[in-house]
Amino acid sequence: MTVLIERRYRGPDNSGNGGYSAGAVAAALGPAEVTLRLPPPLDRPLPAATDSDGVTVSVDGAEVATGRPAVFELAVPEPVGFDEATDASHRCPWLTDHPYPQCFVCGTDRPDGLRIFPGPVEARRVAAAPWVPDASVADDGVVRPAVVWASVDCPSLFGYGCFERWDALMLLGRFAAQVYRLPRVGEPCVVMGWALARDGRKHDTAAALHSAEGELLAASRALWITLKN
Repeated sequence: MTVLIERRYRGPDNSGNGGYSAGAVAAALGPAEVTLRLPPPLDRPLPAATDSDGVTVSVDGAEVATGRPAVFELAVPEPVGFDEATDASHRCPWLTDHPYPQCFVCGTDRPDGLRIFPGPVEARRVAAAPWVPDASVADDGVVRPAVVWASVDCPSLFGYGCFERWDALMLLGRFAAQVYRLPRVGEPCVVMGWALARDGRKHDTAAALHSAEGELLAASRALWITLKN
């Protein structure tokens, strides 16, 4: 078994988007928690070893990521409406001077990306953005699971960053997600993110994907780690 992160699905310019990579690692696990130990290499089949505890993905003998089945409980805030999310996205703090403009999920220089640009919602402490999946991220009209994992990755960071002062850049360290239903191509969706807790350089955040009608499609919890200066 191998895991392949194609260059399209990068986050930083030379490694995989954290959420997409975690979803690829967790492909055979269902609801899962993935710990990223190294930046996932691009365009290289990575050996994946499975056992009773889950899966370990490696490169040249070094662990890249480990995944284990995990179900988590999460209090999801009231969904944000599609029009409200569209309005919030115009206030996304990274529309200019994006530190990762090539990111598959939130990058501003990625016409082939998801182009999810979360911004602060009026009178609420959540960030939100609209998303309408296209056929390039789907099979038989249904969005691929790893792409859904990706969609609830970056927005969790914006749920913190839209409301707090940034200390420095952060990278995803651990990511857990549950997919309840895969959206279809052309289905209007809303992604929202919010902060849960902070412990020094560690930021616990969450995100959710809803249909425009408010159906919960997926949810995630993320641990973001501030890079040392």
